[in-house]
Amino acid sequence: MMPLDPMADIGRRAWLPCPNCAHGADCGTCGAGRSCTRHWQYLLSNKGPRVFLQCPDCTHLWDTDPRGDGTRGR
Repeated sequence: MMPLDPMADIGRRAWLPCPNCAHGADCGTCGAGRSCTRHWQYLLSNKGPRVFLQCPDCTHLWDTDPRGDGTRGR
């Protein structure tokens, strides 16, 4: 398992499911579009609409455009 990125800060979070471990995929609160207290990802940075994220459970790094044009793992 990879360590947390140095940019990981609990104050910068995003509520998107992890494509690696499905962290939050089965949560009713997250599924209803609400922000739960458990299923969030570290928001490392963004470049325009693309956001760079890290899962606090499996430490997977990925980037995505939350407008819907796809997810890319790193």
